[in-house]
Amino acid sequence: MELGLTGKVALVTGSSRGIGRGIAVALAQEGCDLVLTGTDQKALADATAAVEKHGRKAKAVAIDLRKDDAPTALMEAAKGAYGRLDILVNNAGTTKRGDFMTLTDADWAEGYALKFFAHVRLSRAAWPLLKASGGSLVSIGGTSGRVPTAGFTIGSSVNAAVAAFSKALADLGKTDGVQVNCIHPSYVDTERFGRRVKADMERTGKSEAEVREWHRQDIGTIRLGTTDDVANLVAFMVSPRGRWLHGATVDLDGGEVKAF
Repeated sequence: MELGLTGKVALVTGSSRGIGRGIAVALAQEGCDLVLTGTDQKALADATAAVEKHGRKAKAVAIDLRKDDAPTALMEAAKGAYGRLDILVNNAGTTKRGDFMTLTDADWAEGYALKFFAHVRLSRAAWPLLKASGGSLVSIGGTSGRVPTAGFTIGSSVNAAVAAFSKALADLGKTDGVQVNCIHPSYVDTERFGRRVKADMERTGKSEAEVREWHRQDIGTIRLGTTDDVANLVAFMVSPRGRWLHGATVDLDGGEVKAF
């Protein structure tokens, strides 16, 4: 299916690995040029090569999105490299798990700093360019925003906030011609999830296959997600074919979320 994205410019945060890298590569395959972000120089270089392998340009910016000057720096990078911005994918960020009574104020502040406030600040900085191009903005949250748990109080709260922010911004987007949506992925089989599996194997003595199956059954999904699952939805969503999707929060979850 031709998605009509050739020549578009996309900025994907946290694109040096995992879901972000998958999204960046999928958009490159559809003809987009990219601005990539991350803090690991080697991973960022690898992601850049993966994008350029598909014949597209990639501007890599090693930057901490929690820094005050990060949004301005990224907008300058996009304008300097391509003169425009059509797509923003807010993906960067992780939050700490643990017992609510032992999580500190600093843990909460850190969770919101990268997964929420960085989204807010970058969206504000990118809005004029997205308005000029009639572009699209997608923020990646997580199903914990729909299915909060005691072991993930920070992530559950942050992801719910990401969805609410996206819905509010979509209201402005109706006036300014900017498409805004949110995606809540369930467990995705990334390097980060692999580290969690390894820790569970060491803790329980179970095999990798047993631990993975336990996680699948625990969350009640048909299977674990892949980066391609998320990337393909993003590519469709920001394309002309997905333009009627606006103000939506899509649970990409293999059946985990039971509410409707």
